[in-house]
This record gives sequence, structure tokens and C-alpha cells, in this order.
Amino acid sequence: MSLLQDLTSDMVSAMKNRDKETLGVVRMLKAAVQNEQIEQGHDLTSDEEVAVMAREYKQRKESLDEFKQAGRKDLVEKTEVEMKVVEKYMPQQLSEDDVKKIVNETIEQVGASSMKDFGKVMGAVMPKVKGQADGKLVNQTVKDELNK
Repeated sequence: MSLLQDLTSDMVSAMKNRDKETLGVVRMLKAAVQNEQIEQGHDLTSDEEVAVMAREYKQRKESLDEFKQAGRKDLVEKTEVEMKVVEKYMPQQLSEDDVKKIVNETIEQVGASSMKDFGKVMGAVMPKVKGQADGKLVNQTVKDELNK
């Protein structure tokens, strides 16, 4: 079953259950997927669907940080609920230890030895963790490991 079909069935369920919060988020996600399909001009591959969900999740995460800084508890709670709904459609996220392990393996593979090799390492790591780890976490882990 494709992501679009999952979103449609969950949208119907949310309507039947009168779950307005979930319904709103699922509608936004479905619209984002459909807009990406129109932009690409073809049905999305599973990788492209994951990229759309990752983008939606990242937007909410950034908004959450801003709402926390502004002291907007009402928006913080709403955004956290939205993030839980988006997480349902994303692949299982890697732990920090898993990311560190992948980064260290990649550093060995590309023969990196200093921060000069940062771009080379990031270029090799990101396809391996696509959709399964936050880019900021990967970026920081690569910096930490290269600075040892």
C-alpha cells in the first residue's frame, strides 16, 4: 500500500472518529505528497515519499523550537501532536549510537582524517541514513568524530 493510500484511509478514519487534530495533519501531509507528485510529474517512489515526510517533520521540529523560545505553550502542544502524527508515516529513526557507528564506518571507508574531509564524509553518510536520522544530528556527529 502506498503512502497516499495510507493517508487517505487514515483521513477517513479520523473523519469517522471526529479526530480534528489528526484529520488536519493527515490532510496537510496528503496535500504535500500530492503537490510533490504534481511537481515531479510522476507517482513518487518510496524514497521520495520518505523525503516529503522528513521535510514535513523537520518543518514542525523547527517550529517547535521557535514556539518554545517564544513561550507559546499552546502552539508547542499542538506542534508536538502534529509531530507524533507525522512520525507514524516515517521510517524508524536511528539512535545516536547507530548514527555514530555509521559515521565511524564511513570515515574508515573514505579514509577521512581531519575536518578537511567533512564534505566527503557527509556526502557518503547521508544516503545511508536518508529519512532515518536528522541531518543536524548527523552533521554534529561527523564533526565530533573528525575532531577526535
